[in-house]
Amino acid sequence: MTATAVLTARALLLDMDGTLVNSDASVERVWRRWAERHGLDGDEVMKVVHGRQGYASMALLLPDRPMEQNHADNARMLAEETSDTEGVVEIPGARAFLASLHGLPHALVTSADVALSTARMAAAGLERPEVRVTAESVGASKPDPEGFLKGAAELGVAPADCVVFEDSGAGIAAGRAAGMRVVGIGPRAGFHDPDVVVRDLTQVRVERGEDGTILLHITDAGHTG
Repeated sequence: MTATAVLTARALLLDMDGTLVNSDASVERVWRRWAERHGLDGDEVMKVVHGRQGYASMALLLPDRPMEQNHADNARMLAEETSDTEGVVEIPGARAFLASLHGLPHALVTSADVALSTARMAAAGLERPEVRVTAESVGASKPDPEGFLKGAAELGVAPADCVVFEDSGAGIAAGRAAGMRVVGIGPRAGFHDPDVVVRDLTQVRVERGEDGTILLHITDAGHTG
């Protein structure tokens, strides 16, 4: 079923990969090489890695490996991903969407670290939001809600007044756990019960309400719940 929805918020919390930036080509290359090194099935690995910090994905995929090895391996993976931006582009509508948020409370909440998020946003030609919650900012990876709760706190907005934009199961679960409504972006999102789901950001129009609220006009929105 498709419909037009209007969501009201006081702040928006934006994931990066799969939401603002299409980095799937880079993610596939790096993680499939990692899977091969560890004798794992690449297709199965790709079902796990989206939305999480690398060490958290590794802990799921190699449950018997000490966590300190996962953190060390993750640092190498982040460096590899940061240097591999070939094919990294904006999600359709992302540049105009970010421009429409100027002067409105919003934050980037990403499982990438500062270097990787900077590289990918630049490769996609996107301006980074002033408020950013990156891997260095949190002690727990999505699906833990810590990142989204920190973003809301930095913006001074109650979690219930925030809307999250996410593409992955881990990210959508994190937004839900934070007590926030979630707009799902892209084909992965629809499997994880966001409040509404859109193909890309061309379907979202932002309007500033008279009382400072943010009105999200979402065209052809698929409702999952």
